[in-house]
Amino acid sequence: MADDTPAVDRSKPSVARIYDYLLGGHDNYPVDREIGDYFLRELPGSVAVPVENRRALIRAVAAMATTGIRQFLDLGSGLPTADNVHQVARRHRPDARVVYVDNDPTVLAHGRALLAADGRSSVVLADLREPAEIRRRPEVADLIDFDQPVGLVFSAVLHHLDDAERPAELVRWWTERVPSGSQLYLSHFRSGGNEECRLAERKLQGSLGRGRWRTDREILDLFGGLELLEPGLVSCSAWRPETVSAPTGSPRREPTVWEQMISCALARKP
Repeated sequence: MADDTPAVDRSKPSVARIYDYLLGGHDNYPVDREIGDYFLRELPGSVAVPVENRRALIRAVAAMATTGIRQFLDLGSGLPTADNVHQVARRHRPDARVVYVDNDPTVLAHGRALLAADGRSSVVLADLREPAEIRRRPEVADLIDFDQPVGLVFSAVLHHLDDAERPAELVRWWTERVPSGSQLYLSHFRSGGNEECRLAERKLQGSLGRGRWRTDREILDLFGGLELLEPGLVSCSAWRPETVSAPTGSPRREPTVWEQMISCALARKP
């Protein structure tokens, strides 16, 4: 079979590859590492943002699967890493089906390699801003039954859309097309009104040419009329954290300024 994977433009940074670099991966290029190194060098501690985001995603997928969700649509999935959505879901639902969607050819190439022998997961190269096109893709039609509850995942992706691209309408497009009992997980960069947030936002906007940190109110608005599940919108590190095992039973520490920079929530469609 001919390889129809589009060529990767190594001269332009990729959100997926920057995250991959910050998470310790190797599927990135100098242009991505230049941006990642800025955060590691100039904003020490900022690596907590992608790390805590990934940890919260793992817990959220597990939570969805344990409450009965058997199919997941991961929109803006990024590069494969340890504990991918299909791996987490299948620990709780062995029959879980997953479609990953991203606009980076690197994600397509690595996703295809990872899922080559997996008949219940697929990766689609598509633009997040074109939901109708994604919905029509045969990979989605083959694996996702929109008459049954779906787990929608928007992990650390909507903050890369400008307001003019109407991220709330994009979320609503999908939630209107899934049945009652479906769940939505969303994580998003959070405006903190501090210098760390301003520097991080300025660097990514300057490097990628787009995106905006949003306030708690603006992030909550992305969920529309869905029912927020406990504990609501909180920093990723504080979202259903693992049980503290210390024998002293000391209270969990407050999130750092970096951990507070990314928030998440899980919601259910009534």
